[in-house]
Amino acid sequence: MQQNETPLFTGLVNHATKNPIQFHIPGHKKGKGMDPEFRSFIGDNALSIDLINIQPLDDLHHPHGMIKKAQDLAAEAFGADATFFSVQGTSGAIMTMVMTVCSPGDKIIVPRNVHKSVMSAIIFSGATPVFIHPEIDPKLGISHGITPNAVKKALEQHPDAKGVLVINPTYFGISANLEEIVSISHDYDVPVLVDEAHGVHIHFHDRLPLSAMQAGADMAATSVHKLGGSMTQSSVLNVKEGLISAKRVQTIISMLTTTSTSYLLLASLDVARKRLVMDGYELIEQSIQLAEKTREEINGISPLYCVGKEILGTDATYDYDPTKLIISVHDLGITGYEAEVWLRKEANLEVELSDLYNLLCIVTPGDTEETTSALVYALKDMVEAFRESGGETTKKFDVHAPDIPILAVSPRDAFYSETEVIPFKESAGRTIAEFVMVYPPGIPIFIPGEVITEENLQYIDENIEAGLPVQGPEDDELKMIRVIKEYKAIK
Repeated sequence: MQQNETPLFTGLVNHATKNPIQFHIPGHKKGKGMDPEFRSFIGDNALSIDLINIQPLDDLHHPHGMIKKAQDLAAEAFGADATFFSVQGTSGAIMTMVMTVCSPGDKIIVPRNVHKSVMSAIIFSGATPVFIHPEIDPKLGISHGITPNAVKKALEQHPDAKGVLVINPTYFGISANLEEIVSISHDYDVPVLVDEAHGVHIHFHDRLPLSAMQAGADMAATSVHKLGGSMTQSSVLNVKEGLISAKRVQTIISMLTTTSTSYLLLASLDVARKRLVMDGYELIEQSIQLAEKTREEINGISPLYCVGKEILGTDATYDYDPTKLIISVHDLGITGYEAEVWLRKEANLEVELSDLYNLLCIVTPGDTEETTSALVYALKDMVEAFRESGGETTKKFDVHAPDIPILAVSPRDAFYSETEVIPFKESAGRTIAEFVMVYPPGIPIFIPGEVITEENLQYIDENIEAGLPVQGPEDDELKMIRVIKEYKAIK
């Protein structure tokens, strides 16, 4: 196979060049039938390959032509036995993984800081989650990965589990020892499913953590659009056969995928794979060097702290991705959200995310010294601005994270239970029937079936007061919350 080829993108361009008269959807027909202003902005080239699964262009649900060739090339590139393109983002790929291994009543071992798509899949499949507590960083207040020892304990107690799900790396770029976790799980003949949403690039450089396929995992939902150069909403699902059947995966992902698949997204996956294979190492090396230089400069701005390799050395922090810049603003006496808002308003600069204590910025091949220098200068100005306002002396707060709530009812049973809506402030002790999360990163504070605690209610209030985007409940003002209905005895 020739990794410099792009069978899907090339096939689409060749088809567009023929300029056939179209009597099929999409109805805009190469842009002629859409708003002229939008067409002018998007461009005729893009619209010419915004096509549908007519016979010459193959079908993502039953690939046998150019899509199959593109997926086969991707499988070779990632070291997988099979690769499936996802136009439902990594969320669709994650849900496919869970639903491939789990049936109603099956157990799946998952870290509690999983993305909401994992919990959605657990509800859809009817599975029961066995939660592992992730390690919490006491200085940064962020969750790291799960440890091999925790996985071993979970499997000893639940050897009938149908899968172990691992986040590798985390949103913040931290990895546990995935290879050891895979080895332990395979001793129990339990497949390992990897949420690799933030790690497409790690497969293509030896200074980064091991990728899921390199570590021997059975499936990995890998977000190419986040850090690999494809278009937003395009991802891949990599599979190694043995404990997993690729045919079963095809069936499940097809159930979850639109039949009107976007060829723009598919083509962008094809060309992104080519670039990662052909030029990825050099491009990623440049990003690593640029990030390390930027990290050093940020650490020269007191009292900011940008995390480096000193974070390594625990079971939960086995390796890290240096292209992720975790910037703690805690000692400046402000929240990460306040820092994000200041950078947006005063420096026209957008970060990846903020939380109570940190900013997260990512450095990719799309960055240059000009963009990273702008970040450094903006952070210097921000520190001066908040020092002048007295923020450093007027605000001090402890880094903390609440305990994980008790799961009293399976998420599926809770989600479909008879429910009632009660005041948020009065809900402690009740069993929640909806999600509450901060997005990004989309890690739930509550999932359906958990017992609401006063501590977690206070933590939600703290996030709301800090301006962070708490989402999930039907009541977006979080004055009311949906809980499982309770029946009192009739007197």
